[in-house]
Amino acid sequence: MKAAELDKKFDDGEDITDHLDLSRARRPALEPKRVNVDFPAWMIQALDKEAQRLGVPRQSLIKMLIAQHFKEVQV
Repeated sequence: MKAAELDKKFDDGEDITDHLDLSRARRPALEPKRVNVDFPAWMIQALDKEAQRLGVPRQSLIKMLIAQHFKEVQV
């Protein structure tokens, strides 16, 4: 398929994923990077309580809270 045909399909809102090789796709600046953070016990308990209330894992809650903060301060 020529690039112009692919562009037209994309512009028309068609699903073009069958025409792409996603095996080596990357998401720049979104690749996970491991960090270690030590929290006081009271904070872990509060995180676990809130995570349970929301039905998400602790790690997801931490990511959500940090992302929300950065969105609010527009970093």
